[in-house]
Amino acid sequence: YHPAPLSENSPTDMFVVEVRALYKLPVNYSITSGDEKGYFIIHSSNGIVRTSKKLELEDFPVNFKVRATDSSNAAIFNEVEVKVEVIDENNFPPVFPSSLLEERLLEHSPATQIVQLKAQDNDTGRNGFLTYGILNGHRLKFKINETTGVLYSTAPFDYEEEPREYQVVVYAEDDGIPEKKRGYCTVVIQITD
Repeated sequence: YHPAPLSENSPTDMFVVEVRALYKLPVNYSITSGDEKGYFIIHSSNGIVRTSKKLELEDFPVNFKVRATDSSNAAIFNEVEVKVEVIDENNFPPVFPSSLLEERLLEHSPATQIVQLKAQDNDTGRNGFLTYGILNGHRLKFKINETTGVLYSTAPFDYEEEPREYQVVVYAEDDGIPEKKRGYCTVVIQITD
């Protein structure tokens, strides 16, 4: 048996899997080995396995044996292995050190690096793997390197002819399971004469 992976945040008494032995007489089910930390309980007559406590991600996967025993003769039994895996939940969104940054950019500057943005995510693995993007409509004037978080201008600005201030909303998005989470930072860019 290999049931669907459980969330590390699964509640106690959650259904995991139903083990069923084909036998003419009633059988008693029991967990015989492999679950030394006692994460699971099995109903002795219907073979339904449930969680018995909070799951600790670092202890999984767990492989345990379930025994079906003839209810009138303990010498007649069979065993099957159950493998349970646990998914690391995406607990934290990315966070920028500051939600607002102010930068200056000299007019007529060629396409140039403006600022290096760096968000922090306290998850591990893919839940903490970040990509960066621009949320609002200044994509023609600015671009961001989606892996490094460096924000660039894409062309020179004219102090007399164009807006003198741009608000660029940047996001950092993790690659989380089951859903991705985002953090945001507004970069105010002032064009200087």
